[in-house]
Amino acid sequence: MQQGFYLTVMGKVQGVGYRRWFAKQAQAKGLTGYVKNLANGEVEAVIYGERCAVQEMLDQSLVGPSRAEVTYLHYRSYDQTDDQGFSIVR
Repeated sequence: MQQGFYLTVMGKVQGVGYRRWFAKQAQAKGLTGYVKNLANGEVEAVIYGERCAVQEMLDQSLVGPSRAEVTYLHYRSYDQTDDQGFSIVR
């Protein structure tokens, strides 16, 4: 079963390779969507794919790469799908 989520990641998540790490993890899991930095210092992402892979990505998003310090992860169901792969939005 497929599912999607819109995420907002807060903490020390910009300037630490979080977007690059996130995209690599999402692509390895076969997820589609995007990840991008927000002007307020947070990271926004949309992920869509198999339920198990999406749940793994949500769990990993709380940790991030070694230099990141995630303090809060907010996510909500997101029904739009994008079969164009996964991208980093600049």
